[in-house]
Amino acid sequence: MNRLLVVANRLPFNITKRAREFTFSPSPGGLAVGLSSLPKSFERLWIGWPGIESEKLSNEDENTIRKNLAEENCLPIFLSRQQIDNYYLGFCNETIWPLFHYFPTRTVWEKRFWSTYKSVNEYFYSGVKKIIKPGDCVWIHDYQLFLLPKLLRETFPDIQIGFFLHIPWPSFEMFRLLPWREEILEGILGADLIGFHTYDYMRHFLSSVCRIMGFEHTLGKLNVENRIINSMVYNGWTKAQSFFNISSRGFTRSN
Repeated sequence: MNRLLVVANRLPFNITKRAREFTFSPSPGGLAVGLSSLPKSFERLWIGWPGIESEKLSNEDENTIRKNLAEENCLPIFLSRQQIDNYYLGFCNETIWPLFHYFPTRTVWEKRFWSTYKSVNEYFYSGVKKIIKPGDCVWIHDYQLFLLPKLLRETFPDIQIGFFLHIPWPSFEMFRLLPWREEILEGILGADLIGFHTYDYMRHFLSSVCRIMGFEHTLGKLNVENRIINSMVYNGWTKAQSFFNISSRGFTRSN
């Protein structure tokens, strides 16, 4: 049976360590709640950071976490304190978040943040690459992983990739301030389907793609290197489920 690989910055479990004991607790967040509503009749695997710095873990600890999470169909991506500081607290929270919410004066422009962001996206790619199988579909979530769709597309040109943004996409006038704007657009355009919360967010994205990359759209569809990319506004998970052919009978790959 084909699988759905869900890739996000965080796993649906938060792990804490006291002495030699680990505690696994559900992570808060709408993504985990939304995905919990999907039918259980097909195989899925969630890939993400388990919420504990790698410096706090021995090799034995990591193996224990992998084993426990495997029982929940989860694969951990372990990140160091420096990676979290620069990639998540830095680039994601101090660069992307304020800029995409129209606070350019609060946006921090640090090359080291961007460098770590790129390396962490490559690290996630390495983790997904090791476990991906023919026929798998990959569902990538949010601004922490803008570069991952392209990385996967280059190695697996025939897999089906969905990317969903859970924050606003800003106007072109705001997005163009980002020094790494072209690389981010190239990363996202590795997906087959790009989802947004509102029509305005989708419209701003398509405008950015046209004015920066030169690709025009027809009714939300982009033709990039002889590959059709769909953009859409989604209501809950309905359209996403349609895209991935998810139903109460299970999951089949869309053509």
